[in-house]
Amino acid sequence: MLKLYSFMNSICTQKVFITLAEKGVPFEVQTVNLFTNEQFSPAYLKIHPKGVVPALDHDGKIVIESSLICEYLEETFPEPRLIPADAHGRSRMRLWSKLVDEYLFEATRELSFSAMFRERMRNMSEEQREGRFKNTGDPIKRARLESTYNEGVDSPYVYQGIGQFEIAFEKMEKDIKAGGPWLVGRDMSLADINMMPFVARLAYLDLLDVWVGDRPAVQDWWARVQQRESFQKSIPANIKPSEFEEMKTFGGNIRERVAGRRADYLRQPKFAA
Repeated sequence: MLKLYSFMNSICTQKVFITLAEKGVPFEVQTVNLFTNEQFSPAYLKIHPKGVVPALDHDGKIVIESSLICEYLEETFPEPRLIPADAHGRSRMRLWSKLVDEYLFEATRELSFSAMFRERMRNMSEEQREGRFKNTGDPIKRARLESTYNEGVDSPYVYQGIGQFEIAFEKMEKDIKAGGPWLVGRDMSLADINMMPFVARLAYLDLLDVWVGDRPAVQDWWARVQQRESFQKSIPANIKPSEFEEMKTFGGNIRERVAGRRADYLRQPKFAA
């Protein structure tokens, strides 16, 4: 039996949901409430020492890290196939996993925080805010959180995230045009699944077209993604209408500034004609 420790609007959990939906594998959900710090409970820290979601329990065997969970599911339940058949295709797929894990996760977190969670923290008491900073458990993560709280979109970490998305969408446009319609050829793979929740978060924040308004191949990819049943049942179906409205409202509040900072990024020498 599969048990997935998750939080429904967690972007990392969402890609595991999509993989499970594509595989048609039954599983049980154990919700870990991130807003009440359940992820830092002694019981959960025994499951995932980093205190994050998701974590997968497969008959007592624990698998952590969302990209590794997706590959574990692919190897354990190989049909339908979600990895390229050839070694070069698999290496290209894993480059997308690395891009997401090493860059886009933090980029999405900073943008989401500057849009929504920053406003929530402003309504907290000083003691509550300090508790939230303290609970990060990581001095680097705390520095990013404090910078984004204090400076919002003007934080250097948000600027860095805007640049990382620019690089990612430029690569998407080139890769799809060179051999799509998916990121690694004609078949959807874990490369696409890894990207889906991160692109969806930008879309729900009403920020996506800041990057893809002039990238037709990425727009077509996003349209295809939204038509897949696995995507619909794994992300939109698990988000409340009030949450959609909140994301759109708060994202809209920073939209103009995000577009301005992207324009600043594009003026850097490496993008000069």
